[in-house]
Amino acid sequence: MTRLFLAAAALAAGSLLQLPPAAAQQSPDWFVPSQAQPRAAPGRPEPRVVPHPAPRQAPRAAPAPVEAASPPAAASPDAAPPDEQAQQTPNLPLPPVPDLPALPKGAAPPAAVIGVLGVPEVMRASTAAQQVQKVIGERRDKLNQDAQKEQGAWRDLQQQLANQRSSLSAEQIRGKERDLQERITNAQRSFRDRNRIIQDAAQVALGQIERELIAVIRQVAESRGMNLVLHRAQVALNINEFDITDQVTQQLNKVLPSVTIPPDGQEPTAANMGLAASPASAPAAHR
Repeated sequence: MTRLFLAAAALAAGSLLQLPPAAAQQSPDWFVPSQAQPRAAPGRPEPRVVPHPAPRQAPRAAPAPVEAASPPAAASPDAAPPDEQAQQTPNLPLPPVPDLPALPKGAAPPAAVIGVLGVPEVMRASTAAQQVQKVIGERRDKLNQDAQKEQGAWRDLQQQLANQRSSLSAEQIRGKERDLQERITNAQRSFRDRNRIIQDAAQVALGQIERELIAVIRQVAESRGMNLVLHRAQVALNINEFDITDQVTQQLNKVLPSVTIPPDGQEPTAANMGLAASPASAPAAHR
């Protein structure tokens, strides 16, 4: 009898919690359910509370489902809904904002002379970037071909092992499975290392272009008297006289027609990059 009473109480509480909050949203100032509503202040339109239809009563459940009532039926009736619990969370105190004194007057910046640059366009037209894309792309294609070939060999070995199971002992089968698993593990490690070396080589090569591009942008901007260069993609409207993309591209191809790419399969080092193994030059190759 106690379980039946708790289940009925839970159903009633659930139906009350599921009522649409429209009535509470009619006025942000007050909402008192099941009580007389106060009159609106003079000069303020009286809020209208749209009555909601009474919640439909759940059909009388069979004895078996009621006996299987879940533990939420025994929840404390004094527990507040989740929304009310969130509203009751106290705000943590914060220290007062310090009163910052005024800073001494500094020199005003010069008048802006603006230039506009399209970096993606420069990289597409850069002969050095085209070289990097070609070489690194070929290495990645070769890696993918080797990986697919190795995966085909794994499938062939697995098929051979499946065909030989009837003629091999349990120990021989386990030995062949261990050999195949060891081969797969070693091949995956090798492919990961090769992929990492390819990515490092691309980073070293592109780092050379990026370093030179920054210097060229500064060089072109100074020759045009510009002290502020913006990305073209961030500018909604500009005139051709602001754009220095073509000039930067020409100068970049002139001073950096190609870059040094580490040999295939080798970690980028100062030696295979043709640089002196000195503390000053070694970090520059890895920018």
